[in-house]
Amino acid sequence: MLITYTTNRLILNVLSPSRAGIVLDFYNNNRTFLEPHEPKRAKNFYTTGFQRSNLSCEYNAFIKQTYLRYWIFLENNMDQVIGSVCFSNILKGAFCSCMIGYKLGEEYCGKGYMQEALTKLIPIVCSGLSIRRIEAMVMPGNQPSINLLNRLHFIKEGYLHSFAQINGVWEDHILYSYINPVLP
Repeated sequence: MLITYTTNRLILNVLSPSRAGIVLDFYNNNRTFLEPHEPKRAKNFYTTGFQRSNLSCEYNAFIKQTYLRYWIFLENNMDQVIGSVCFSNILKGAFCSCMIGYKLGEEYCGKGYMQEALTKLIPIVCSGLSIRRIEAMVMPGNQPSINLLNRLHFIKEGYLHSFAQINGVWEDHILYSYINPVLP
Protein backbone atom coordinates (compact mmCIF):
# COMPACT_ATOMS: atom_id res chain seq x y z
CA MET A 1 0.00 0.00 0.00
CA LEU A 2 1.27 3.42 -0.94
CA ILE A 3 0.94 6.57 1.15
CA THR A 4 -0.35 8.57 -1.83
CA TYR A 5 -2.65 7.78 -4.74
CA THR A 6 -4.03 10.10 -7.39
CA THR A 7 -7.18 10.15 -9.49
CA ASN A 8 -8.26 12.49 -12.27
CA ARG A 9 -9.12 15.27 -9.82
CA LEU A 10 -7.88 14.14 -6.40
CA ILE A 11 -4.89 13.30 -4.27
CA LEU A 12 -5.51 10.64 -1.61
CA ASN A 13 -2.88 10.83 1.10
CA VAL A 14 -2.04 9.28 4.48
CA LEU A 15 -0.97 12.23 6.60
CA SER A 16 1.85 12.58 9.09
CA PRO A 17 1.29 14.36 12.43
CA SER A 18 2.92 17.50 11.02
CA ARG A 19 -0.25 18.07 8.95
CA ALA A 20 -2.53 18.32 12.01
CA GLY A 21 -3.32 21.96 11.28
CA ILE A 22 -5.05 21.27 7.98
CA VAL A 23 -7.05 18.40 9.50
CA LEU A 24 -8.16 20.70 12.32
CA ASP A 25 -9.14 23.31 9.72
CA PHE A 26 -11.26 20.69 7.91
CA TYR A 27 -13.11 19.75 11.11
CA ASN A 28 -13.56 23.37 12.21
CA ASN A 29 -14.85 24.42 8.79
CA ASN A 30 -17.33 21.52 8.69
CA ARG A 31 -18.27 21.23 12.35
CA THR A 32 -21.93 22.14 11.94
CA PHE A 33 -22.27 19.87 8.90
CA LEU A 34 -20.48 16.79 10.28
CA GLU A 35 -21.36 16.67 14.00
CA PRO A 36 -25.02 15.58 13.57
CA HIS A 37 -23.78 12.46 11.72
CA GLU A 38 -20.84 11.42 13.91
CA PRO A 39 -20.14 10.22 17.45
CA LYS A 40 -19.78 12.91 20.11
CA ARG A 41 -16.31 14.38 20.11
CA ALA A 42 -13.84 14.44 22.97
CA LYS A 43 -13.54 17.82 24.66
CA ASN A 44 -10.12 18.43 23.09
CA PHE A 45 -11.03 17.11 19.61
CA TYR A 46 -10.91 20.59 18.09
CA THR A 47 -7.27 21.19 19.04
CA THR A 48 -4.06 20.81 17.10
CA GLY A 49 -2.66 18.56 19.82
CA PHE A 50 -5.52 16.09 19.54
CA GLN A 51 -5.31 16.00 15.75
CA ARG A 52 -1.52 15.59 15.87
CA SER A 53 -1.86 12.65 18.27
CA ASN A 54 -4.63 11.11 16.18
CA LEU A 55 -2.59 11.42 12.98
CA SER A 56 0.34 9.79 14.73
CA CYS A 57 -1.83 6.81 15.71
CA GLU A 58 -3.28 6.61 12.20
CA TYR A 59 0.16 6.75 10.60
CA ASN A 60 1.49 3.97 12.85
CA ALA A 61 -1.59 1.84 12.10
CA PHE A 62 -1.06 2.44 8.38
CA ILE A 63 2.52 1.16 8.69
CA LYS A 64 1.16 -1.99 10.38
CA GLN A 65 -1.71 -2.17 7.85
CA THR A 66 -4.31 -2.40 10.63
CA TYR A 67 -6.18 0.86 9.89
CA LEU A 68 -6.03 3.07 6.81
CA ARG A 69 -7.22 6.65 6.51
CA TYR A 70 -6.68 8.51 3.28
CA TRP A 71 -7.29 12.24 3.42
CA ILE A 72 -8.74 13.71 0.25
CA PHE A 73 -7.36 16.80 -1.50
CA LEU A 74 -8.18 18.45 -4.79
CA GLU A 75 -5.30 17.82 -7.18
CA ASN A 76 -4.14 21.43 -7.13
CA ASN A 77 -4.36 22.10 -3.38
CA MET A 78 -2.52 19.94 -0.85
CA ASP A 79 -3.13 22.57 1.83
CA GLN A 80 -6.87 21.99 2.20
CA VAL A 81 -8.46 18.69 3.19
CA ILE A 82 -11.86 18.14 1.56
CA GLY A 83 -12.64 14.76 3.16
CA SER A 84 -11.37 11.33 4.13
CA VAL A 85 -11.85 7.61 3.56
CA CYS A 86 -11.16 5.14 6.34
CA PHE A 87 -10.75 1.36 6.26
CA SER A 88 -11.02 -0.02 9.80
CA ASN A 89 -11.68 -3.27 11.69
CA ILE A 90 -9.40 -5.05 9.26
CA LEU A 91 -9.73 -8.79 9.86
CA LYS A 92 -7.56 -11.52 8.38
CA GLY A 93 -7.82 -15.30 8.43
CA ALA A 94 -11.26 -16.72 7.77
CA PHE A 95 -12.85 -13.26 7.56
CA CYS A 96 -10.69 -11.18 5.18
CA SER A 97 -12.91 -8.17 5.79
CA CYS A 98 -13.00 -4.56 6.90
CA MET A 99 -15.33 -1.63 7.46
CA ILE A 100 -15.35 1.54 5.41
CA GLY A 101 -16.23 5.04 6.49
CA TYR A 102 -16.02 8.29 4.59
CA LYS A 103 -16.83 11.98 4.84
CA LEU A 104 -16.62 15.11 2.74
CA GLY A 105 -16.79 18.75 3.61
CA GLU A 106 -20.20 20.24 2.89
CA GLU A 107 -19.15 22.33 -0.10
CA TYR A 108 -17.62 19.27 -1.82
CA CYS A 109 -20.66 16.99 -1.62
CA GLY A 110 -22.59 16.09 -4.77
CA LYS A 111 -19.63 16.59 -7.13
CA GLY A 112 -18.56 12.95 -7.51
CA TYR A 113 -15.41 13.30 -5.41
CA MET A 114 -16.22 10.49 -3.00
CA GLN A 115 -17.18 8.10 -5.79
CA GLU A 116 -13.89 8.94 -7.51
CA ALA A 117 -11.90 8.33 -4.31
CA LEU A 118 -13.65 5.06 -3.46
CA THR A 119 -13.45 3.77 -7.03
CA LYS A 120 -9.68 4.17 -6.75
CA LEU A 121 -9.17 2.91 -3.20
CA ILE A 122 -11.51 -0.09 -2.94
CA PRO A 123 -9.66 -2.28 -5.50
CA ILE A 124 -6.28 -1.24 -4.05
CA VAL A 125 -7.30 -2.14 -0.49
CA CYS A 126 -8.95 -5.39 -1.59
CA SER A 127 -5.83 -6.43 -3.48
CA GLY A 128 -3.21 -5.06 -1.10
CA LEU A 129 -4.76 -6.49 2.07
CA SER A 130 -6.45 -9.56 0.53
CA ILE A 131 -9.87 -8.25 1.53
CA ARG A 132 -12.89 -10.26 0.40
CA ARG A 133 -15.64 -8.22 2.09
CA ILE A 134 -16.03 -4.51 2.87
CA GLU A 135 -18.89 -3.46 5.13
CA ALA A 136 -20.51 -0.03 5.24
CA MET A 137 -23.07 1.06 7.80
CA VAL A 138 -25.25 4.02 6.90
CA MET A 139 -28.08 5.79 8.68
CA PRO A 140 -31.42 5.21 6.90
CA GLY A 141 -31.93 8.93 6.24
CA ASN A 142 -28.57 9.40 4.52
CA GLN A 143 -29.80 9.01 0.96
CA PRO A 144 -26.69 10.47 -0.72
CA SER A 145 -24.53 7.82 0.97
CA ILE A 146 -27.02 5.06 0.12
CA ASN A 147 -26.98 6.19 -3.51
CA LEU A 148 -23.17 6.18 -3.51
CA LEU A 149 -23.00 2.65 -2.10
CA ASN A 150 -25.47 1.45 -4.71
CA ARG A 151 -23.40 3.00 -7.52
CA LEU A 152 -20.32 1.23 -6.13
CA HIS A 153 -22.13 -2.15 -6.20
CA PHE A 154 -22.51 -2.56 -2.46
CA ILE A 155 -25.42 -4.84 -1.55
CA LYS A 156 -27.97 -4.02 1.13
CA GLU A 157 -27.84 -6.85 3.67
CA GLY A 158 -29.87 -5.80 6.66
CA TYR A 159 -31.06 -3.38 9.26
CA LEU A 160 -29.01 -2.80 12.41
CA HIS A 161 -31.18 -1.58 15.29
CA SER A 162 -29.55 0.89 17.68
CA PHE A 163 -26.20 0.21 16.03
CA ALA A 164 -24.13 3.28 16.88
CA GLN A 165 -24.31 6.27 19.17
CA ILE A 166 -24.37 9.26 16.85
CA ASN A 167 -24.23 12.72 18.37
CA GLY A 168 -25.35 11.24 21.69
CA VAL A 169 -28.31 9.21 20.34
CA TRP A 170 -28.39 5.48 19.52
CA GLU A 171 -29.20 5.32 15.81
CA ASP A 172 -30.30 2.51 13.50
CA HIS A 173 -28.14 1.79 10.46
CA ILE A 174 -28.43 -0.19 7.26
CA LEU A 175 -25.67 -2.71 6.58
CA TYR A 176 -24.21 -2.77 3.07
CA SER A 177 -21.42 -5.00 1.81
CA TYR A 178 -19.09 -5.13 -1.14
CA ILE A 179 -17.75 -8.53 -2.11
CA ASN A 180 -14.42 -8.49 -3.90
CA PRO A 181 -15.01 -10.47 -7.10
CA VAL A 182 -11.28 -11.16 -7.53
CA LEU A 183 -10.46 -12.85 -4.20
CA PRO A 184 -11.81 -16.44 -4.23
